[in-house]
Amino acid sequence: MAIRLVVGLGNPGKEYERTRHNAGFWLVERFASSSGITLRKDAKFQALVGRHESSGAWLLLPQSYMNASGRAVQMLAGFFRIKPDEILVAHDELDFPPGTAKIKQGGGIAGHNGLKDISQRLASHDYWRLRIGVGKPPAGAEGADYVLQKPAAEDRAAIDAVIEKALGILPQCLSGDMQGAMNKLHTEEKKPEPVKEPEAEPKKKSVLGSLFGKK
Repeated sequence: MAIRLVVGLGNPGKEYERTRHNAGFWLVERFASSSGITLRKDAKFQALVGRHESSGAWLLLPQSYMNASGRAVQMLAGFFRIKPDEILVAHDELDFPPGTAKIKQGGGIAGHNGLKDISQRLASHDYWRLRIGVGKPPAGAEGADYVLQKPAAEDRAAIDAVIEKALGILPQCLSGDMQGAMNKLHTEEKKPEPVKEPEAEPKKKSVLGSLFGKK
């Protein structure tokens, strides 16, 4: 089943654009930019909307806050008769460290308010999810506060790198090759083994040096 709608989750507004909760926005924005797609505000769907011409898939960034993300998804999917299993939702994932991304269909929502609203409004968990790891909050910290903070520079670099990897498998998702996309995204790239330098041979002591007491 080809993906006909790619949704990025996040919160609108300058104060949120660099926070962990906007990882889904980051992916869809970069896909749009690399594909030459303009995301335009559409009052009817209360979202930024674009069209991927070669596949016909829609790109959607809901412009309500996270806990009302499902409204835009429900309206656009209903209007274009897009089924839940033709929808891919990109979102931040606390269960994965920065630098990890995985695709799955359905499953639990682990307290993610954006997913909760989408599932309720679609009356289904059958949509696909592209889960972008942002790491667990430190001990004693609330997850809700953690995702509304900016990641450290090192973590942001790891998130950006895995978003870049995920962009490479989106064409497979849009063509319906979900298994191939998962295999490619979930495969760890093997790092080359470090080349060992040959050990230097120990220097032989000079016979003359030992005769005269030199080491």
